[in-house]
Amino acid sequence: MERNVKKNSLESLRSTNDPIIIYALTEEAEAIAYACEDNGIKITGFCDNEIRKTKDLFCGYDVYYTSDLPKKFKKAKFLVAHHTLENCAEQLSDLGFYDVYSPLELLKNFKVESHQYRTSTNYMKNKVATTIKLNDLYFDDSKTYLKSLDVVITTKCSMNCESCANLMQYYVAQKNTDEDILKAVKILSENVDHISEYRIIGGEPLMNKNWAKITKGVIDQDPNRSVYIYSNGTICPKDEQLEIFHGKKLNFYLTDYDDLSRNMEKVVKILAKHGIGFYRKPAGNWVDCSRIKKHNRSTKQLKQVFKECCATALYTLLSGKLYTCPFIANASNLKAIPDNKADYVDLFSGSEKLKNKISKLVKMKNFFPACDFCDGRPHDPATALEYAGRGLIKAGKQIPNRGTLPFDEYN
Repeated sequence: MERNVKKNSLESLRSTNDPIIIYALTEEAEAIAYACEDNGIKITGFCDNEIRKTKDLFCGYDVYYTSDLPKKFKKAKFLVAHHTLENCAEQLSDLGFYDVYSPLELLKNFKVESHQYRTSTNYMKNKVATTIKLNDLYFDDSKTYLKSLDVVITTKCSMNCESCANLMQYYVAQKNTDEDILKAVKILSENVDHISEYRIIGGEPLMNKNWAKITKGVIDQDPNRSVYIYSNGTICPKDEQLEIFHGKKLNFYLTDYDDLSRNMEKVVKILAKHGIGFYRKPAGNWVDCSRIKKHNRSTKQLKQVFKECCATALYTLLSGKLYTCPFIANASNLKAIPDNKADYVDLFSGSEKLKNKISKLVKMKNFFPACDFCDGRPHDPATALEYAGRGLIKAGKQIPNRGTLPFDEYN
């Protein structure tokens, strides 16, 4: 496969007179900036597709709105801090920039503990290790790998957000997962070459009283796994639940919804007490993408929706099926879209071609039938060509009753 991202970067970046920009304000972007500093590489700043992130400095540097880059720079070199390297390179080439580099060479000998971060040090160590592995795999066509796997352990949530991108607001009879979730995780893991992160999600995963048991079960299958709990800070884990994870690669990703995250300070305190890594991030704004409606798009339009989508690699495990994104997963689970086997892989099907089916799903580059029911989830709604949502909206707006939003059920 021809790649638009270059593997070796140090000499080219040290010797250039061109501006050097780190693409995407991911958590690991901070480590990449420090790695540049350690290697005598002077960066110009960062860029990101979310304009709200450009209002403040990051690590003391300017953050440029990606769509505005051609107005500011005739030439530039880019280091990609996002896991979808080829998608990032494609966007940059559309803007007229072709010098795009992997941070692999920079990070391989980087000493994470030599710097301080917005995250905990343990959290950043896991993120850097994940970035190294993903960049290695990017340059190997023979592998089927997932940057992350969202393991849905409950559709119960302690909040009731009107525009949840995971469609929790549509569930009336919320429920926890059954014990088969660990069997599904095992089957999937045995049929791909690598999964960098296992993300335990809901709803709010701590609404499932067995969250610690399930999470430990995921780790026990392979103690080298990096596992993340995605929580909204409304429920504080207990000491006895966290004690079983001492020495394990468990981290918490905490989304802070201000007053709605009523136990956030308690959560942060108890995680620090047990040495559990965490990252606390303000909720900020969401891209509105929670409506379920058939759009009757043409093939060309569907390809554009897929190309612009920021969720094409948010692989989701729900009810024994692997989906490419949370919208398709939950819309299918709700029976809000037609059941189409092209949209998922049934891990319990017993198919002898399971590995091939998973590989085909993971490497899909066009679109899925279910994409026609989504408004789109672009990185940048302001410049997207095929997007039917309301753009950026305030995160976490609450509605009084669950399951009151309309959708057509398919039988």
